[in-house]
Amino acid sequence: MQFNEQRGIYQQIADHLCENILTGGLAPGDRVASVRDMAEQIAVNPNTVVRSYTLLLDREILVNRRGIGYFVADDAPIKVKAMWRERFIRDELPAVFRTMALLGMDIEDLREIHHQFNERI
Repeated sequence: MQFNEQRGIYQQIADHLCENILTGGLAPGDRVASVRDMAEQIAVNPNTVVRSYTLLLDREILVNRRGIGYFVADDAPIKVKAMWRERFIRDELPAVFRTMALLGMDIEDLREIHHQFNERI
């Protein structure tokens, strides 16, 4: 896992897990790596992983089954989508709209680009 300096490492770990949930790499009910295993896999302090897991527990994306481990919540994909959508609208879309305004673009200009992008994925 490559980390960047724009967000905290614990947030990036949480984002990585959320992305795996959205792409199907982790399905509802799947067990996630233990704190120790995850820390070893990505070469970070276990306390950083605990912080990531706690964040996801607080948002009810993960559930902790005492003595067994951490699991993906049944409705995690729905919650992750809602959380990421909110973040996208709040943090990224204003910059996109500002750039569009500076370039004299509108939503109609994006429709064809969006269509072409979706054909590639």
